[in-house]
Amino acid sequence: NPRNRHKKTKLSGVIEVPTKVDVSPITGVPEEHVKGRRVRIYIPPKNAMQSGTNNINNWEIEFDNRERWENPLMGWSSTGDPLSNMKIQFNTKEEAIEHCEKYGLRWFIDGDERQKPKRVKNYGNNFSWNRRTRVSTK
Repeated sequence: NPRNRHKKTKLSGVIEVPTKVDVSPITGVPEEHVKGRRVRIYIPPKNAMQSGTNNINNWEIEFDNRERWENPLMGWSSTGDPLSNMKIQFNTKEEAIEHCEKYGLRWFIDGDERQKPKRVKNYGNNFSWNRRTRVSTK
């Protein structure tokens, strides 16, 4: 039915709010876990144990550590903070900043934005007659 389809598409539109809205009161997270919380935005280093290059340019946010204590029974480190071990990945720095501002978090950027481009080496250059690329065996 075209009329029902038109009503459905009209009702399923996106509502855009022209001003920035702090959504932290409606998330359900207790206020003491969010307010005054610092968040570090950074590019994590590449894992040295793996040679893949997928997901190496993602940005992460990491929450600061709150109080920790040593468990007297086992000696393990304990915390009452559910956000201290959580990391969230983003494709760009701007997405991470927007997320922090949306939830009312204080943020800072740690580290360099760009990583150095890799210099490609070939195994054949070790045996080249060119002095600049040849590796000495002495």
